[in-house]
Amino acid sequence: MTGTHRVASGGPWEERFGYSRAVELPNGMVLVAGCTSVVDGVIAEGGPYEQTVNAFSVALEALKGLGLGAEDVVRTRMFLTHTRDVDEVGRAHKDLFGEVRPAASMVIVSGLLDPNLVVEVEVEAYRAQPDPAAEGAPQA
Repeated sequence: MTGTHRVASGGPWEERFGYSRAVELPNGMVLVAGCTSVVDGVIAEGGPYEQTVNAFSVALEALKGLGLGAEDVVRTRMFLTHTRDVDEVGRAHKDLFGEVRPAASMVIVSGLLDPNLVVEVEVEAYRAQPDPAAEGAPQA
């Protein structure tokens, strides 16, 4: 890959606020914008655990569009509106990434775009780059 690749998901705020759902950089890093439990313009039902799973599902769907998956995730960030939700959000994270074990942050914030949202997540993934030294190496 020689340039930056931008991916849209059709989320309600992407066009309005001028951002991409995911951006893949030439060095293999993939940055996924903040994702919430908003699907087709509606907040998906459920508490903190369900909102977290839904939010990460939005992020993972963006990665899937780039040919990547949960196993390529190297960092996550979770923004919560209440400390009481830490265990449920953490449980959802473990269910999704327990085998991958990315670097992770959990931050308490004063609010999100909609007061019914309790969590927003960000994901960073990495696509391994071909080793230029190995390209010309003889096969064993």
